[in-house]
Amino acid sequence: MSIYNKINAGFALGASEPVTAGVEDVIYIFNEDEITLTYSTTNPLIVTGLTAVATAKVYKFEGTNNSFNATSKLAKTQVGPRYTEEIDFNVAGLSVEIKAQLQAMGYGRVRAIVVNNYKASDSAVELYGAVNGLVLTEAERNAADEALDGGYKVKLSNPEKLKEPYPPRAVSIAPQSGTATYASTIAAIEELVA
Repeated sequence: MSIYNKINAGFALGASEPVTAGVEDVIYIFNEDEITLTYSTTNPLIVTGLTAVATAKVYKFEGTNNSFNATSKLAKTQVGPRYTEEIDFNVAGLSVEIKAQLQAMGYGRVRAIVVNNYKASDSAVELYGAVNGLVLTEAERNAADEALDGGYKVKLSNPEKLKEPYPPRAVSIAPQSGTATYASTIAAIEELVA
């Protein structure tokens, strides 16, 4: 009996670059059908390119004091492992424009790029919702909440019954000439920012 996928390497954590928890206070969100993804031909876990469809843009959300969090959870199913991906963030405001964006995230599907605090990995930048996208599943506002000054607590996660077949994809985009680095990846994303 053949196993669909087999491990082919080990790993060790080095003391010179210890793992660091958390993500940066920035998240990049774009409509699922407006940015085309290019994957590595040798590894489907690596996104090597982001291409805008027509004049589409990536939208940058910035926060402070660890206001963003990203989670990926394995769920064993009858057809194999699937991953639930979630991104939590706070929105400091309640303007009509903010409400319109939250409404759009609830109806349409988006994808999100997070930047990990741990930069000594080829997964320093990760894409969530690569296959099935993300939708707004929670948007809670408590007007008396002093921690958020009456803003929104927001959660993006996979649509109901549509988990991801892979863990969050690494985003690693090379410059025109040369190899991909953290700096070249962030520069490529920033080029698409509205």
